[in-house]
Amino acid sequence: MTITPWWRDAVIYQIYPRSWADSDGDGIGDLPGITERLPHLAELGVDAVWLSPFYTSPQNDAGYDVADYRDVDPVFGTLDDFDRLTVAAHELGLRVIVDIVPNHTSSEHPWFRAALAAAPGRPERARYLFRDGTGDSGELPPNNWQSKFGGRAWTRLTEPDGRPGQWYLHMFDTSQPDLDWTNQEIRDEMQDVLRFWLDRGVDGFRIDVAHGMVKAEGLPDTDVEGDDSVSPTSRLPMWDQPGVHDIYREWRRIADSYAKEGEDADRILCAEAWVLPGEALARYVRPDELHQSFNFEYLMTPWLAADLRETISHSLAQAAAVGAPQTWVLSNHDVVRHASRLGYPQLPGLQKIAGIGPDSPQPDAVIGLRRARAATTVMLALPGSAYVFQGEELGLPEATHLPDDARQDPTFARTGGASIGRDGCRVPVPWEAGEPSFGFGPSDRSWLPQPAEYGDLAPDRQRGVAGSTLELYRTLLRQRRERRLGRGDLTWLDGYPVDVLAFTVTSPEGAVTVLANLGTTAVELPAGCTIVASSSDIEPVRLLGADEAVWLEG
Repeated sequence: MTITPWWRDAVIYQIYPRSWADSDGDGIGDLPGITERLPHLAELGVDAVWLSPFYTSPQNDAGYDVADYRDVDPVFGTLDDFDRLTVAAHELGLRVIVDIVPNHTSSEHPWFRAALAAAPGRPERARYLFRDGTGDSGELPPNNWQSKFGGRAWTRLTEPDGRPGQWYLHMFDTSQPDLDWTNQEIRDEMQDVLRFWLDRGVDGFRIDVAHGMVKAEGLPDTDVEGDDSVSPTSRLPMWDQPGVHDIYREWRRIADSYAKEGEDADRILCAEAWVLPGEALARYVRPDELHQSFNFEYLMTPWLAADLRETISHSLAQAAAVGAPQTWVLSNHDVVRHASRLGYPQLPGLQKIAGIGPDSPQPDAVIGLRRARAATTVMLALPGSAYVFQGEELGLPEATHLPDDARQDPTFARTGGASIGRDGCRVPVPWEAGEPSFGFGPSDRSWLPQPAEYGDLAPDRQRGVAGSTLELYRTLLRQRRERRLGRGDLTWLDGYPVDVLAFTVTSPEGAVTVLANLGTTAVELPAGCTIVASSSDIEPVRLLGADEAVWLEG
């Protein structure tokens, strides 16, 4: 019997460890807290959990500045705590995916400290991208690249002898120096890190900035100004260079060496690659490279029927061309939660909202949640794999009124507040409405303040309540698994109004018709069909209202 690998239709749940559950009352989530709350995920019906970084780190970028890739930061616990978490997850039938951050280290990593202490030209500096400056005395940076967190991507050193010296590249914060992946020592080190965690039983890796490790030879200037997040990365010398694919072929061979023949035990690699166009992204999931790559084009597509149909069709075609499943996502720790993002007027073209602050135009919370529920109903029917961000199953909105003195995202500081940053989607999750910190921990401490409305969205207020967002997710995930929708084939349906997204997904378990009304006029459901799941209560009237979606059978 041929085994279809688990990852081809898996639903994977992202946990941001700082914000999931706090076991000791210090206001910061930790590994024991995650372990204690894992039954929630088993009941929800996901297949795996992805943990954002928990490694030793000064936490300048919430753990994405790694000082030791082989240990747990004390704020999150110990290696023994990680081992207990992995065992507990596996006992519940949940696989464990961990982050790896290969583009850069922390400035407190022993390698970078050694580089600072070494003279220009020494091997210690060859691990990073140190360059002499331009101008009469090297006072100007080596090129015009800008940091994704604001400001220029270069910082000049004061050399050990006290003189102004070389510059080092950091595509993100100054505390995150980029590694030089032309150095074989870097490749060997990261491969060893993969094996370290695979030996501890992890089931795969999500690769941070997967499109960024290799830079264009010579580090030429770029002619793209401002936010390049929706620009074709093939035009940019710091992103999506051909050399990254050689790295991933090596990593794939390592991952495959840990699989067990005859068992559904593949260890997987998933890319966080903000890459356009779709053809370029598909190169990351060729058969000898990565297993998955987040579909950010889908995440940025507005809630408009024509736009969504085009994105879905194109995405499925590009993945199929390389024999890979498509990987869908609507929210994560770097973007505005879709329950708020969809609460704004929707305009054609890819959209990415950098953040929402108290002085920003505020989203319509009612419309946003209604659209978010419908969007999830669409996404979880699509063939392929899907990722769910912590708290979206509760309908959590973005925390849009955080005070400036509470913000911790380095983007906010580096831009002088011009960019609100990503803190709003990272606020700790509520668990019990009437408890301190809404049950996040045993105290009332919370590293980011929780909005008052989070209390009413806690699981103890939604579990077993018909029509709640939590029960909607549980229904969708159960039906998706039973009907094997992730392994199905999609066929578009005609004959509906232009604002209605209509398709059928056919799997070995049968067919499900999905209708989503993105217009303002209610649509009558086909006669004789049974409602399998719906984003709102439409059973009595059999009308699909504005911003509602439904699964039908028959």
